[in-house]
This record gives sequence, C-alpha cells and structure tokens, in this order.
Amino acid sequence: MNIEHNHMDEYEINPLTMIIFPFLYGSRVFSKVVEMEDEYISPLKPLDLVKRGCEYNLSDYEARKKATRMLTGITHKIPIAIDPFSSVYFLPTISPTKTGCIWVSHEHVLDHRRHDPHSTRVIFRNKQAFILPVSYSSFEKQLLRTSLLRTRTLQRMKENERRASYLISGRKAQEERQPVLINERFLFDQNE
Repeated sequence: MNIEHNHMDEYEINPLTMIIFPFLYGSRVFSKVVEMEDEYISPLKPLDLVKRGCEYNLSDYEARKKATRMLTGITHKIPIAIDPFSSVYFLPTISPTKTGCIWVSHEHVLDHRRHDPHSTRVIFRNKQAFILPVSYSSFEKQLLRTSLLRTRTLQRMKENERRASYLISGRKAQEERQPVLINERFLFDQNE
C-alpha cells in the first residue's frame, strides 16, 4: 500500500477515513488521519475534525450528540453519526474532550483482539492494524454502542421514508400493496 504523509489544512472526514489520532506537534495537538490508502496531518485537533465533519454534512456536533442520546440513551463517550447516508460513524476511544482521544470509523473495523489488559489491536478492512490504548472491553462496548446508533438511525430513516411515501401516495397506495407468500407460514410485504 502506498502511504504518503501529507499536510492538509482543509481535511474533511469522508467514507475512506479509518482512524484519527491526536498528533503532538511541538506544544500543539494536530490530527494524524489514516485513510484506506493515505495518511494526512491536519492542524486541527481530532475533536475539531469531527465537529467540522458534522458541519460539512449539514449538522453540528452538539446536535449529533443530542440525537444519539435521544435514539440510544448513551450519555458519555457518544459515537457520532457524521454522515449516516454514507455510513460514516465514528466512535471515541475515551472522552472526546481528552487530548488522547482517538476516533475510529465503525465501518472500517474488521476485527479487534485483546493486546494486553490496557490495549486493543484493531484490524481494519484494508488489513492495516493499530494497537490502541483502550481495553478490549471498553473498545467492544464502543463498537456495540455505535452498532446500536447505526441500527436506530437506519430504523428512523426507513420510518421517515414510509411516512413520506404515505404522504405522497396516500392511503390508496398503501391498500393496493400485495402480500407475497414466502412459504405457508410467513407472509411478507412485497414493498419492504
């Protein structure tokens, strides 16, 4: 894999972004962003990149946090749906306000293993692996929380589609839908 170190002032989190590390540059905290085939250095802190990603996708960080709380009940170390339409969900390894927080793309995690009692080896879809300073159980919990957020977000999106379809088509279209017999025990709606 060809990995280049590039300085990027205007980096935007996107579907290729796998992980965002804090990167000390002198006395400042920058971000080291790892994509599927590239690496970039941004002068923004990881949390600021996440906030910027939310804004780029027509929301803001606080609104995304509030929506996550409402959908899942999660109140701390909240995963963020930066762009749910492109499956861009990031989870923090520790409190996002702490300097050492690493942001991990849920979509790109292929596997994870206990490295030692205080760290986890995370393998990404491109087979690249990183040892993160977070316990296996904590990382596992963050993955599960993010899965819950993704599921609830998709459910909400489907429900909104159904409502929009009903408003556009009206009751008649709903009544015309024909059930399809899958086998003698289960009937499934053809349109779902």
